[in-house]
Amino acid sequence: MFTIIKGIIWIAGILAVSYFVLGYFGYQVNLNYFTDSKARCEQAVSDCTNNVIHNGIDTKCNFNCVDPSLIIKKK
Repeated sequence: MFTIIKGIIWIAGILAVSYFVLGYFGYQVNLNYFTDSKARCEQAVSDCTNNVIHNGIDTKCNFNCVDPSLIIKKK
């Protein structure tokens, strides 16, 4: 049990240090990215659902709406 707690503390520490090191080198973590991409993905799924209902199962849907390169970006 102590090993698990110690591991969680190490991971949290590494994440905190990484956040500040990225800021030092001119990078910014986009904390709103997941909220924004969630809304965009929900809209894409809704549009795809409507297309499948109206056009049948031959409709091709693109569910690749998350772009990980936008999570950390240069300031």
